[in-house]
Amino acid sequence: MKTLILYSTVDGQTLRICERIKTHCESAGEQVTVADISAADGLLGEADKVLVGASIRYGKHRPALFEFAAKHQQVLAGKINAFFTVNVVARKSEKNTPQTNPYMKKFLQLSAWQPQQLGVFAGKIDYPRYGLFDRSMIRFIMWMTKGPTDVTGNFEFTDWDKVDSFGADFAARKTRA
Repeated sequence: MKTLILYSTVDGQTLRICERIKTHCESAGEQVTVADISAADGLLGEADKVLVGASIRYGKHRPALFEFAAKHQQVLAGKINAFFTVNVVARKSEKNTPQTNPYMKKFLQLSAWQPQQLGVFAGKIDYPRYGLFDRSMIRFIMWMTKGPTDVTGNFEFTDWDKVDSFGADFAARKTRA
């Protein structure tokens, strides 16, 4: 089975999660390609399964995600497919499921594509990597939401056990239902 894992990331945490899920698919005997969502056109037709991971920055998924979903909804509907979103809001237990995460709910409202499997993962804040504007804005958002504000810190909120569970479930899916 050929599996395509696409990502839309700003700082790389979504790609790290995709790479982790790739190991589950490979362990299940799948041939896996991981690529930026912008490369989907040349890869989508060959895949039996498609997983898309997308991060949030300043309350929004990147426009390329919605362009991809609109353009390829019919193709995706004919394949085993899944989607996950990565955002720091998901660090809170009351906002870390597809049913409770505001960004997942917004994606499902705005997207032409309605994925078969959904996941929500908390992301990472790496203040030292950010430029002055991003560091200041993210720190302000964290202050407002009672998150970490130490600009010398690197805060990873990703629950890797949850990622592994999602990855194992995705790898086990062999039919579209």
